[in-house]
Amino acid sequence: MSDKIARRALMGAAGAAVVAGTLGQNASAQAQEGRIKIIGFSSSPRRGMTTAAGVTVALDAAREHNPNIETELIDLADYSIPAQVAAGLPLREGEVDDFPEIAEKLRDPAVAGIIVGSPVYYNTMSGLCKAFIDRCGVFRTAGFELRDKVAGALAVGGVRNGGQELTVHAIQSAMMGQEVVICGTGVPTGRIGATLWNQGDSIEGDEFGLVTARGLGQRVAELALLLHS
Repeated sequence: MSDKIARRALMGAAGAAVVAGTLGQNASAQAQEGRIKIIGFSSSPRRGMTTAAGVTVALDAAREHNPNIETELIDLADYSIPAQVAAGLPLREGEVDDFPEIAEKLRDPAVAGIIVGSPVYYNTMSGLCKAFIDRCGVFRTAGFELRDKVAGALAVGGVRNGGQELTVHAIQSAMMGQEVVICGTGVPTGRIGATLWNQGDSIEGDEFGLVTARGLGQRVAELALLLHS
C-alpha cells in the first residue's frame, strides 16, 4: 500500500470515528432534550365538566404513549378572552384580557401538539372556543408561529349524533389557517376526531366516545414525536 493510500485510509477511519461520535452525541442530546409538550384546551364555559373530562382522557393517552411527553390542560372557563380584540377593537372599560398569558404558553418551543375541545352548541363550537381561535390570529400575523404543530379536535354533545362531527370539522377548518398539521384518531378507528356523548353530565358511560378520545391523544402524540423530537 502506498503512503498516499495509507493516509487516505487513516483519514477515512478518523472521519468515520468523528461522524460516529457526532451521531452518538446528537442521539444522546436528543434523548435528553427530546421532551415535548401537548396542551389541551377545554372551551366549555362550564369549568371542569364533560369537555374538560374528554380533553383530559386524550391528554392522558398522549402521556401514556411516551414518557417524554408532558401535558397540560387549560380550562378556558378560567380565562377572560374578549373576542373583539381579534378585530382590533379595544377592551371595554374594566375588561380583563387573559389571552396574552395563553399565547405565552403556546409560544413555548416545547409545545408540539394542541388538542382543542368544545361542547356542541347548535351544531358548532362554543362562543368561547370561537373567541379563542379568533384570538389565535396573532400567531398568523407574527409569522405563523403555530406552523407544523400537531392539532386535534374533540367535541362533546348532548346526544350520540348531536353535531359532534360538525363541531370537529369547524375547529379543524379554523385551525388549518394556522398551518398546523391536522390529525384524527388514528388506528383502529381512523375517525376525524374525538366525539363524545354527555350523558347526565358524564362521559364515563360512553365507551365509543372514550375510545375516540384516547385514539386522538395517542395520534397527536405519535405525530408530535415524529415531527418535533
